[in-house]
Amino acid sequence: MTDPAPGNSRSYGGPYRRAAAASCARAVGIVVALVVAYYLVPLDTRSTAGTVVLLVCGLVAVVVVFGWEAWTIMRSPHPRLRAAEALATTVALYLIVFASVYHVLEHDTPGSFTEPLTRTDALYFTLTTFTTVGFGDITARSEASRVAVMCQMAGGLLLVGLAVRLLAAAVEAGLRRRGREP
Repeated sequence: MTDPAPGNSRSYGGPYRRAAAASCARAVGIVVALVVAYYLVPLDTRSTAGTVVLLVCGLVAVVVVFGWEAWTIMRSPHPRLRAAEALATTVALYLIVFASVYHVLEHDTPGSFTEPLTRTDALYFTLTTFTTVGFGDITARSEASRVAVMCQMAGGLLLVGLAVRLLAAAVEAGLRRRGREP
């Protein structure tokens, strides 16, 4: 079954609900796996060059995952569900990359932030920066940490603006491919 047509409430039964539940379960599973990996992967033995490599490789991974997700949306029988799953996956990966960089940066150069960052603190700082809440209890102090935060801010704006637009275009292409109106 495909995505239900607007106004067709009977289409939301059985197979579509199962697909929606499976999509939600996959998204939650991926996010949980990323967070577990973040806490388990050893991040305490990096150098400054290693931090830059971590950031660059992490951002390349985000772009590759995003591209793959867009491709799967266009070929999915449920492009809208796949787009929601893709957004959750891409945003979670993006946040984990920056939390890892902040944790490594603070470990490599103590004093890079106004307080030492545990993994949880780094994830908290990443999320508050991404959501533009910025509580102010943790701030970037060194030049390297400020550059990393600026990269996250610019990337976050791109992710929210450009990525959402590209995912919407992928959904439209997927729907058109199946002969349905977006």
